[in-house]
Amino acid sequence: MIEQIDSIFQQQQIFKIELRESDARERIKKLRRLRCAIENNEDLIYDALAKDLRKSRNEAAISEVLFIYGEIDFAIRRLRKWMRPKRVGRSVTNLLAKSSIVYQPRGAVLIISPWNYPFQLTMSPLVSALAAGNCIVLKPSEHSPYTTAVMCKMISESFEDKEVACIAGEKSTAETLLKLPFDHVFFTGSSAVGKQIMKAAAAHLASVTLELGGKSPVIVDETADLEEAANKIAWGKLINAGQTCIAPDYVLIPKNLRDEFIRYYLNAVKRMFFTADGNIDLTVYAKIINRKHADRLLALITKSIGEGAKLVEGGLFSEDLTLNPTLLVEVSLDNVIMDEEIFGPILPIITYETLAEAVSIVNSREKPLALYLFSERKQHIQLVIQQVASGGVCINDVLIHVSNPHLPFGGVNGSGLGSCHGFFGFKAFSHERAVMHQSRYAFSTLIYPPYSSKDLLFKWLKKWI
Repeated sequence: MIEQIDSIFQQQQIFKIELRESDARERIKKLRRLRCAIENNEDLIYDALAKDLRKSRNEAAISEVLFIYGEIDFAIRRLRKWMRPKRVGRSVTNLLAKSSIVYQPRGAVLIISPWNYPFQLTMSPLVSALAAGNCIVLKPSEHSPYTTAVMCKMISESFEDKEVACIAGEKSTAETLLKLPFDHVFFTGSSAVGKQIMKAAAAHLASVTLELGGKSPVIVDETADLEEAANKIAWGKLINAGQTCIAPDYVLIPKNLRDEFIRYYLNAVKRMFFTADGNIDLTVYAKIINRKHADRLLALITKSIGEGAKLVEGGLFSEDLTLNPTLLVEVSLDNVIMDEEIFGPILPIITYETLAEAVSIVNSREKPLALYLFSERKQHIQLVIQQVASGGVCINDVLIHVSNPHLPFGGVNGSGLGSCHGFFGFKAFSHERAVMHQSRYAFSTLIYPPYSSKDLLFKWLKKWI
């Protein structure tokens, strides 16, 4: 495996220089080739996602495959504009010069993707990296082996290793790859592993994009439509059995509205994810990825209850790795379940007296990847947007901001570094290069030594530069 990795890396080190000259037409051709490969393997992709996560075809289509078709089409339509040099203004010392920003490929890049949305979160950065003109090594997760196998098959049939290579393997494979001096590393996963990725990249001074996670809160105020909020939160929390980096992690709600919200939430859960006879609908409700992750979630429920939380619903687990939607109340801020991202179908509800208290609770923790607010009051919306830091904000809905390729998607500090999707993904895999064409008549020569008799000039520059 090490010999194979070294060989691929060396091939890409040579080919990346050739790719610097690739134009929009060539890159668009590659994006269309990728789209065609996905279309030809679509049934295999759906089957693999069902085996790895028990995703229904409809859920997989919406959250994984159609999402990528949209990313590809969006990039194809706009790539020529993105690649065009951007003319910028002048300063006093280069009044007659022509200055621009040119987007140059970073070179050879490494994409390490997770298991929760294994297709989408591998293909999305791949689309951006191809659009930006890079050589790419993909390292999908070993915890979603069926989807990884399909993606590696698809890539090997569509691209030469010197351009795009998909390498399957355990944790040690990722560690081997990270020892190589890639020009950029794009990682999606946990904050803890993100720190290790950044440390490894620092050894080569490689730039990084880190799409991490965190405890994304939902604030519901007294003006919100509770039934609508409950429906949206239930869907956003339980799609993919809660294994979503921007899933609502906990709900903050006024004390007097808690019980009414719970009724609406449980009704929404039953309607969307249960059959008429009261059983979990396994055709629409995903499973937990593996036993290790399931054991972590079960231990989290047990410890949380042991620390005073009350179980309202759920907590049941079956050997087919199904963890029922779980609702907890009376959750204290120092409860174990508030220490880490849940990443499962467990929703703690915390009550507050004032909106300022809710804001303070969120601000006392790491900056989340997403912040959700349900409110009809403009002052409340403005206050929360201004006072709470987060990767992104979604008002009166959950998750759907990620579907707009015109918006940057990314975290801040503990929830990530850098942005992706659309033009922001193209920028992540590009170096913004300053290019200046100086005129024959360069005013900058006026500041050359000797400096005698130039006091007036420097006083003027101090005023106007």
